Amino acid sequence: MASKPVQKWAFKPSMRAGAYSWKSSTKAIEKLKSASSEIRVVARTDPTKAAEGVIALAQRIWPAFEHIDTSSGALGNAVARTLEELLPIVIDAPADEKNRAKWL
Repeated sequence: MASKPVQKWAFKPSMRAGAYSWKSSTKAIEKLKSASSEIRVVARTDPTKAAEGVIALAQRIWPAFEHIDTSSGALGNAVARTLEELLPIVIDAPADEKNRAKWL
């Protein structure tokens, strides 16, 4: 039985711990938009893989953005908006309990 190919997420390299300096808010917001778009494209054909992408993105947000000055609130709003748009992908994914437990 052939297994499904592993999804190679383009957003992962740019969403790593310490990837952004204190003044990278605009760049980080652009990367969030790009990651969200990539995940939504995958969701059209493979909702479970897309849900895994949402989880991977959510796990990387804090470590990647922790050094950014967020005093304007723009980055916080972008993160909230992105997760609000993407969480329905996780909720609606046709995944069994084993996969959902792994995501947690």
